[in-house]
Amino acid sequence: MTTAGAGDIAFTGSVPDLYERLLVPMIFAEPARALAATITGMEPSDVLETAAGTGALTRELERNSEATVVATDLNAAMVQKAEALGFGDRVRWAVADAVDLPFPDGSFDAVGCQFGVMFLPDKVRGYAEARRVLRPGGLFAFNVWDRIETSAVANVVTEALHSAAPDGSLEFLRRTPHGHSDEARIRADLATAGFNDVQIEYRDGTSRCTAQDGAAAYCQGTPLRGEIEGNPAVSIDEATAIAAAALEHRFGSGPFDAPIRWLQVTARQ
Repeated sequence: MTTAGAGDIAFTGSVPDLYERLLVPMIFAEPARALAATITGMEPSDVLETAAGTGALTRELERNSEATVVATDLNAAMVQKAEALGFGDRVRWAVADAVDLPFPDGSFDAVGCQFGVMFLPDKVRGYAEARRVLRPGGLFAFNVWDRIETSAVANVVTEALHSAAPDGSLEFLRRTPHGHSDEARIRADLATAGFNDVQIEYRDGTSRCTAQDGAAAYCQGTPLRGEIEGNPAVSIDEATAIAAAALEHRFGSGPFDAPIRWLQVTARQ
């Protein structure tokens, strides 16, 4: 288990556009459908979403339930991108910190978080905030990536960049998105935050992309970009080319399918 650094939460500049265009269909859409189905299955009247990004889960919640959704993210640039995509009247967007939520106690039937808890600097506090804003019996549902070896594209990119910067300075994907898959730790942190009835299941899915898109998605559409730009060993264009060459060597030059795996977690008060 690792702790996210300050640069790991910097979804700024061109990152939101690339995130929405490449990463959402590549790795976020399928898990969002699964997580939304779990949340909407309890027929909530209102849902708070934290670390909502550009709204992959938000769209599924809006599409598959009649609940009102308050979608929040710490990054104003991500919220602005999401708002520009267009959502209906039942969705409201706001900038908010998941570890210091600006909502009263007992405000929501459900809290959802799609691949966001890995970025929380204090995960117990973030979980406790989710519990605080839930009504009695409310549902907290979130997902996290499994270890990086179970998500082939992210793993190939990370290994390729390690060859360019063997000092381990380009390890964002391993450190943060894929650095919080310890099931025992997740259960312990949720218990400390006051949750019981914790359920964790492993989900397998498929990522479809090309070598060029996969390289651009991870090198330029995540905070890995800032890590690369601050590294004297390799430029952003060089890093993207290195990652693309490694992906093409592994999967070929055309569109390909690659495995992804994540943990889906539900907890109740």
